[in-house]
Amino acid sequence: MKGVLDNGHAERAPPLNKDEEYWNLPLFSVYHPKKRDKIRGVFDSSATFQGVSLNKVLLKGPDLTNGLVGVLMRFRREGVAVCGDIESMFYCFGVAEEHRNFLRFFWHEENDINKPLVENRMCKHVFGNKPSPAVANYGLRDIIKNADPDVVEFVNKNFYVDDGLTSCEDHETSISLVKRTQAALMDGGKIRLHKIASNSQEVLYAFDREEIAKDIRDFNVEVGGAPLQRSLGLQWRLCEDVFTFHIDCEEKPFTKRGILATINSIYDPLGFVSPVLVHGRVLFRNMMLLKADWDDPLPAHIKYDWESWKANIRKLELLHVPRTYHKIKRREVVHSTVHVYCDASEQAVAAVAFLNTNSVKGTEVGFIIGKSRIAPRQGHTIPRLELCSAVLATELAKVVTTELDFSPKSISFYSDSRIVLGYLNNNTRRFHTYVANRVEKILSFCEPHQWHYISTGQNPADHGTRYIDPVKMHLAYWSPAFASN
Repeated sequence: MKGVLDNGHAERAPPLNKDEEYWNLPLFSVYHPKKRDKIRGVFDSSATFQGVSLNKVLLKGPDLTNGLVGVLMRFRREGVAVCGDIESMFYCFGVAEEHRNFLRFFWHEENDINKPLVENRMCKHVFGNKPSPAVANYGLRDIIKNADPDVVEFVNKNFYVDDGLTSCEDHETSISLVKRTQAALMDGGKIRLHKIASNSQEVLYAFDREEIAKDIRDFNVEVGGAPLQRSLGLQWRLCEDVFTFHIDCEEKPFTKRGILATINSIYDPLGFVSPVLVHGRVLFRNMMLLKADWDDPLPAHIKYDWESWKANIRKLELLHVPRTYHKIKRREVVHSTVHVYCDASEQAVAAVAFLNTNSVKGTEVGFIIGKSRIAPRQGHTIPRLELCSAVLATELAKVVTTELDFSPKSISFYSDSRIVLGYLNNNTRRFHTYVANRVEKILSFCEPHQWHYISTGQNPADHGTRYIDPVKMHLAYWSPAFASN
């Protein structure tokens, strides 16, 4: 609160005129156990009084937030990666004076808890207001609209709220891009881009110490020893330029609620460990059939399978997923294609996409994104589930073409189901509605000739439909070693 008051983000509220509308916001603090030196103050705009809250009467505004998956996918393109954070992003944008009385709150005079409460009001947009993200994103883009084209692209496409992530071919390009972005934001709105982190020490040397992420200022990130960086939730090991996983070993009750919390604690937006998580989700689905409430202890006879899965997921901390798709520099790339594989079993449907990059030095294959979904328990045959996996493959391909700027015609699809391939190549027979709808969805994006048969033994998506040991996964699912197939 001292920062809010000293920086002019809030002001003493003036007396209200007769019949003037206003709103008082409750204030509470949020503490994140992984950020022990920071408490975030939140204004509760969803708190109701007589059935009304501030957020109920505010318009949300357009959704200008970039997709998290797309930002992460573009972050993996090039060899030199850099990320930064906008300081107090919502507080960078002012509230019109005639609207400030809707952001009134009580706090101690002069920020002294021993002094009486006085009424203040915010001059800036607050964390917790429904329209704040739209206001901040629009303002950020408006400030840099006349900047260099690469700066505009960086801010418009590679920021997720206040976190900017990008990758460039060399450190000179990275340094230039970030410095010009800093200058454009500072000149346009006194907005500070700081907490710079990179896998290149040369990039970090180019910035003042105060601009670098606090926990890596005293390390050479190329030598090792630097703490893990969290990039939109992913654990990024700078020295090796890999993503790793941290498994929360906190014991939770053996109940439906505790089991769901354990499964959901593993953050995996790109599907790196789908083959491992899918088994936990299958176990949870089976437990949901039990006649037990969310907080009732579950029967002992199912505990062994659960404990065995929990013991195995701790092995995920041994996995290192390369951040980049390949080691080929952009100027050396001759041709790039995307290959999407799909498969289904009685337990799940899965799809996985790879980037195949050709250069004069050879070919490299990199994992892009994967996804697994639990199959319904009843009412679906294997051919229908295989068709559902083909729909999932099409959905992944749409994400890849949108976020990485590939043409849909450059995508190749693979399935080990000849029935699905028959559905897609049929020109005469009329299908049942279930099949016809899914075939139409697939063919609205691609052509039948883009689909190919692959044997089950060579299909990497097969691992996404059944359990695979985490230690062996790097040989079977996402590693470039799969290029031999």
